[in-house]
Amino acid sequence: MSTITIRDVRTILTAPEGINLVVVKVETSEPGLYGLGCATFTQRYLAVATAIEDYLKPFLIGKDPQRIEDIWQTAMVSSYWRNGPVLNNALSGVDMALWDIKGKLAGQPVYQLLGGKCREAAAIYRHADGRDLAEIEENVAAFMEQGIRYIRCQWGGYGGRNDCVTPEGALPGAYFHPDAYARSVPKLFDRMRERFGFELELLHDVHERLAPIEAVRLAKQLEPYRLFFLEDPLPPEQLDAIRMIRAQSATPIAMGELFVHPREWVPLISGGLIDFIRVHVSAIGGITPARKLAVLSESFGVRTAWHGPGDVSPVGHAANLHLDLNAVNFGIQEWYELTDRLREVFPGCPTVRNGYAYVNEAPGLGIDIDEKLAAKYPCRNELPEWTLARLPDGGPGRP
Repeated sequence: MSTITIRDVRTILTAPEGINLVVVKVETSEPGLYGLGCATFTQRYLAVATAIEDYLKPFLIGKDPQRIEDIWQTAMVSSYWRNGPVLNNALSGVDMALWDIKGKLAGQPVYQLLGGKCREAAAIYRHADGRDLAEIEENVAAFMEQGIRYIRCQWGGYGGRNDCVTPEGALPGAYFHPDAYARSVPKLFDRMRERFGFELELLHDVHERLAPIEAVRLAKQLEPYRLFFLEDPLPPEQLDAIRMIRAQSATPIAMGELFVHPREWVPLISGGLIDFIRVHVSAIGGITPARKLAVLSESFGVRTAWHGPGDVSPVGHAANLHLDLNAVNFGIQEWYELTDRLREVFPGCPTVRNGYAYVNEAPGLGIDIDEKLAAKYPCRNELPEWTLARLPDGGPGRP
């Protein structure tokens, strides 16, 4: 019987690149044995830290860190109400840390505990944005020179260029014009295919910024350009319209960046309505529910595409990769460049070579944190401007 227990749970807040990151450190009674997990919810990072420090920590002290499933299930329902992004991220940080500990105890990388490798590395995609088509072309070409074969193209960010004429007295915000955006996207991909041909895999993110009928029209218009996928054409509140898109277009669909409960994907997966699951792994509670969702998706021919933006810590990126290496139905991995500064704060970061991301093969998640260096980059309690999205008339929109 294990004699190792959880001795302490600590939250580490840091922002080496100006993006608030939340990392959980679970320490055990075994000297030097601890695990790290990602609990990053950038826009509500203080709420996550409170949930961990004031609620999960006292719940976990003294428990056996090897009983991951039992801890996940009991911690999830310990608040009675559950499955919100704050509590899920808090639990995710703990869950990843426990998998990290179990891997260290076994002397194996986490992917081995999940069943071993199905591939040696994960193909990644990068983001090519630009103020105009020429700049996007340049950015795509630069990624291709690095060996990247999957590239997401955006013209002027999410929602396209700012072509808004607003009323007098309109409130401040990040304005976007849905119709102008929708008209620009086919032009964008017509130019990219003309320049780069069809050997390059191209992706696009709608970011839930279109009315359902407009999303249908865009998916149909993009068919000739053979996208690898069209991401989040609808917000969670309007998911019933996904059937209209599926019935009228063969453009592959990736959905779910904003979902916080695995059950939200179930009707989309089982109904054959999507092709990729876009999952922010920390938002659903960590590795434990993500691996189950991957297995469910496998049964219906749906592939994984875990969320991998800058507001996932390097610990979270490592967790994504361990899931990628194991999942037979892996699709693609979104990738944010792990800068030299991030690599200093987080020793053991995954590496990228010729379009593929590799873990470092160390036991557990294979990543650490320099707490003294992390403390030099404090978080700032300021909401990103893009979260206050507005339509041309000043009304609130979807960010």
